[in-house]
Amino acid sequence: MQDRIIGHFGASIETKTLAAEELPPYIEHASQMMVNALISGGKILTCGNGGSAGDAQHFSSELLNRFERERPSLPAIALTTDPSTITSIANDYSYNEVFSKQIRALGNPGDVLLAISTSGNSSNVVQAIQAAHERDMVVVALSGKDGGHMTSLLTAEDVEIRVPSDVTARIQEVHLVVIHCLCDLIDCALFGEE
Repeated sequence: MQDRIIGHFGASIETKTLAAEELPPYIEHASQMMVNALISGGKILTCGNGGSAGDAQHFSSELLNRFERERPSLPAIALTTDPSTITSIANDYSYNEVFSKQIRALGNPGDVLLAISTSGNSSNVVQAIQAAHERDMVVVALSGKDGGHMTSLLTAEDVEIRVPSDVTARIQEVHLVVIHCLCDLIDCALFGEE
């Protein structure tokens, strides 16, 4: 059993090493998009399913509360946190619309959508990207595998941060590192380096 555990650590390290070689320019670009939105009075909306929903909530809580330093709260909303809204939309319309209907109500031009899907094929996240574009928002897509259907929806103004892995667990592990990088870069850009 310990060999399996060591194997998981090794696979995680290998994926993170590949990601560290490929992803920094995309992470930097995404952070600049988010900083520009925040400076202009915009906000960041986040969404995902399952573990990606947890990541969406993790990101928004780091902005709303604090990351690693004391600083003013930053506007971010996880669209995954209101069970009454999610279940009413799913019941009255479709689960595929649980994020897109919220974006049409809460999203404004200049806001950013952080769309998280390990496969890139989650129908409700795909519809969220479409709704964000309808609202003149830009999209930061966190994906993995081949990027899935999300990739075909992204415009030149959007950015995809695609983890170089086909294993969901490895993708999720790197997504968390990316989220922490984004939080750190946003804090540095807005409040200076410590």
